[in-house]
Amino acid sequence: MNVLLAGGGTTGHVAPLLATADRLRRRNPATGILVLGTTEGVESRLVPQRGYELAVVPRVPLPRKPSADLLRLPGRLRGAVAAARRAIEDVQADVVVGFGGYVAVPAYLAARRAGVPIVVHEQNALPGIANRLGARWATSTAVTFPGTPLPGAVHTGMPLRTEVVALADAPDRDARKRAARAGLGLDPDVPTLLVTGGSLGAQRLNEVFGACAGDLLAAGVQVLHACGRGKSVPLAADVDTSRYVVREYLDEMDTAYAAADLVACRSGAGTVSELTAVGLPGVYVPLPIGNGEQRRNAESVVAAGGGVLVADADLDAAFVRSRVLPLVSDPAALATAAKAAAGFGVHDGDERLADLVEAAAR
Repeated sequence: MNVLLAGGGTTGHVAPLLATADRLRRRNPATGILVLGTTEGVESRLVPQRGYELAVVPRVPLPRKPSADLLRLPGRLRGAVAAARRAIEDVQADVVVGFGGYVAVPAYLAARRAGVPIVVHEQNALPGIANRLGARWATSTAVTFPGTPLPGAVHTGMPLRTEVVALADAPDRDARKRAARAGLGLDPDVPTLLVTGGSLGAQRLNEVFGACAGDLLAAGVQVLHACGRGKSVPLAADVDTSRYVVREYLDEMDTAYAAADLVACRSGAGTVSELTAVGLPGVYVPLPIGNGEQRRNAESVVAAGGGVLVADADLDAAFVRSRVLPLVSDPAALATAAKAAAGFGVHDGDERLADLVEAAAR
């Protein structure tokens, strides 16, 4: 089987693509895999690092509103579709798998013209333009969240990194938790809040939780805070930085998840999928841009009791004191929320998606 995987621009598109590629190769090392991406996106670095070949197409943003870019779209798209068609021919693709983003539309158009089956994977609860188009022609459409409005959608969950799945399936989570805390320089026996805005950080989370550091520590909670590269957390001079630990970036997020009892974070599809897979409740603060997909990603989990949802503009010190502190310092409440979160977790999204890819290729 030969597969063209198309997705790029952000880690949200590339991470499930790579997890799927890895699963296909583990099933059959002879599987031919080519990844379609751009030179500007994170795929230009992450795909070769993982050992896969990257075929480049021109970046073609899809304008959401009438503009001069909309007039230039047909010409730009023709060039991108031609590049995608060459990639399909180079790998002799039996199936094209799209994960959304700028490169997915050219891949879908080229596959349709070449008569190659299409499989779509949509990460968000509210689908983007590219996958709404691809789903019209797809042999199979996979979605991360049940109820995603795409025709014929099959719920597969998110293809996850192997280290996250290993944590989700770990037989002794308590021992893993103590070891993870010790490895991060934290007290193995103290309730732990993880604050993260992803690799780029989230300044709102940095400012609000940094301002509440004294309240958190006084309540007997320790904090591991990943602030993002080039960013910082404004801590008062008297804050004990051995108990409020700030890192720019955490290379091993599975270790951070293992150490945590509660996570304050954005609600990208990957984050929600990872937290539910490992059974961690979240304080979800959706990114206040886009079409509202981050809020939709977290709504069902939160409605079931698997966390708390707060708008970016409403996250302040008063919210942390009234909603976050009572949860993170109450073992019974944390256990209940963790069980609710785990009820939404999918550990084998890569297997489920690989099944659809192989069926489409046949």
